[in-house]
Amino acid sequence: MNADVQAIAAVTTVLTVRRERADDTDVIRAVHRAAFEGADPVEARLVDALRADPGWLPHFSLVAVRDAEKVGHVVATRAWVGDVAALGVGPLGVLPAQQGRGVGSALMYALLGAAQARDETLVGLLGEPAYYGRFGFVAAAELGVAAPDPAWGPYFQVLLLTGRAPPGGFRYAAPFDQI
Repeated sequence: MNADVQAIAAVTTVLTVRRERADDTDVIRAVHRAAFEGADPVEARLVDALRADPGWLPHFSLVAVRDAEKVGHVVATRAWVGDVAALGVGPLGVLPAQQGRGVGSALMYALLGAAQARDETLVGLLGEPAYYGRFGFVAAAELGVAAPDPAWGPYFQVLLLTGRAPPGGFRYAAPFDQI
């Protein structure tokens, strides 16, 4: 093998995104602890609480794996806009050493693809507009969806997947109310 091929092989890695498995729980908690810099950040506790909630949708809990290492996680749970079912995203966490390497984007694209495949109507999240705008998210108010907390302003965003946005207030799964 020549030096160029060896150099490419050394930096080429495979990233896959798959559904969460039963043996992923501890690693997912560790990913969120590392991503959100704390021994017990709210994001790690939130994922555990969501698993016990009726709004838990296991097919929307996704793990990113690079070279056999679990490096990221995202989850979406049942949410509501008025009486219309929606998805609430969060948290999205990536190990610090893997940030900026496309893991978060891969997780979001996989999650949104799964949401479209399951005919979900709307996805909402609280996050940085500059980051989530690349996936098509817009300020929820632009579509007539009220944020759970008005102080969130443009940081509460939605992505409409089908039809028109239902009017009303966005409600996350119950564990979000405890944070």
